[in-house]
Amino acid sequence: MSSTLTSPATLSAGELEWLEQAEALAGEGWGRVHPNPLVGCVIVRDGKVVGEGYHEYFDGPHAEVRALKAAGARAQGGTAYVSLEPCNHHGKTPPCAPALVEAGIARVVYGAGDPGVQSAGGNLHLSSEGVEVVGPVYTQVEARRRNPMFFHNAEERSIYVALKLAVSLDGHVAAAPGERTTVTGQLAQQEVHRLRAGFDAIMVGSNTALTDDPLLTVRGAVTPRVRPTRVVLDTTCRLTPSAALFRDVETTPLLIFTSADADEGSVAALESAGAHVIRVPRSENGLELPAVMKSCWERGIRSVLCEGGGKLASALTTARIARRFYMFVAPVVLGESGVPAFPDLAPADDPRRWDAVGASTYFGDDVLVVLDRGQ
Repeated sequence: MSSTLTSPATLSAGELEWLEQAEALAGEGWGRVHPNPLVGCVIVRDGKVVGEGYHEYFDGPHAEVRALKAAGARAQGGTAYVSLEPCNHHGKTPPCAPALVEAGIARVVYGAGDPGVQSAGGNLHLSSEGVEVVGPVYTQVEARRRNPMFFHNAEERSIYVALKLAVSLDGHVAAAPGERTTVTGQLAQQEVHRLRAGFDAIMVGSNTALTDDPLLTVRGAVTPRVRPTRVVLDTTCRLTPSAALFRDVETTPLLIFTSADADEGSVAALESAGAHVIRVPRSENGLELPAVMKSCWERGIRSVLCEGGGKLASALTTARIARRFYMFVAPVVLGESGVPAFPDLAPADDPRRWDAVGASTYFGDDVLVVLDRGQ
């Protein structure tokens, strides 16, 4: 007799650990699977792990298929712990729910329900085939935290925007206006490159682009499946083709958003150098951010990591476009001349808090705090 359970209270501490193990495996696909979700699977039989796998790359075998292959005949009668509800549709790969049935899996415990219109329904298929199904174990908030881009895109049909800021203890991002300042250490900077690999685009404002002259490319342990598009918001078209962003413009796309009344000659120079320049309406404090996001979405960009500066971070926060903060806090004080992290943040008129996502993590002497906008 099959049953569908929804409360994690029905699971033992050991089973929750196996589910968390599947969740940890899912993270190994960061930067390689988006816009697909991160998924991990652990197969247990007679109290022992007999197979495990994760969705390794876009278009590749799903986590369940990889775990079943690793388990072989030992999967018969076992329990599959999967971070996301097994899919039940033919997409770029065969559905996973029937594969679990065919392998003789007796029980499936899954963390998050699949929000997809086509891919959902795996739990019902499993139950109809006599497989005991336990899930979803995670709440909707927990599910979103573990696969934020995937759930946001599926449920909101809009771009998922995260902010990354490196700040001093006194809340500054630079020692003085116009002064390039390295706030965090090497380990934190390596983590930033890992984060970049999981987003479709990296965004900065023109002040940051001019002051720091960044490349905004991924240069770390994770090689992204697709190089993130670089996006610069440049209201008056101050950027020039001499910027570092143009060094690899032939292989890494560069979008520059500017105002409708920006100088024609400046726009033409940027376009001749290889950038895609898009004009959008002005707002009171710069460019109309909804218009920017709409244009990015139309170009297939589903997630953006904004790396500053403070003015843009303030605007994205005030407009409630930003969904997550990656806040790197360094043990330094930059003083009164420092540039504040949020110079133009409007008074809070939203009662929702920013909630911590997991425990803070140390990268050398720097600490990373991850926060999600409250639901």
